[in-house]
Amino acid sequence: MTLLLVASELLCLVTDMAKRASEDCFDELHALLTNEIITRIQSGEATTADLRAAIDWLHKNGITGVATVNSPLASLAGLIPELTFEDVNG
Repeated sequence: MTLLLVASELLCLVTDMAKRASEDCFDELHALLTNEIITRIQSGEATTADLRAAIDWLHKNGITGVATVNSPLASLAGLIPELTFEDVNG
């Protein structure tokens, strides 16, 4: 089941509960979706679509990262070659 389908089913559930869902319902939906994303990634069963959804979810929620020394983000950033203006402008 894709994360989009999970979110859609959860939203239908919330909508069925009330015409206009309360803030508590949206908080619960947010928590459920976040936990589903975490579970899929930690289990090692996350698909490419799941990982894209996780990245999008982080972005939409204003979550950013700082690449500190020896952090996974720093390792990932280290894989990207550094380019100078001259390299790009050629």
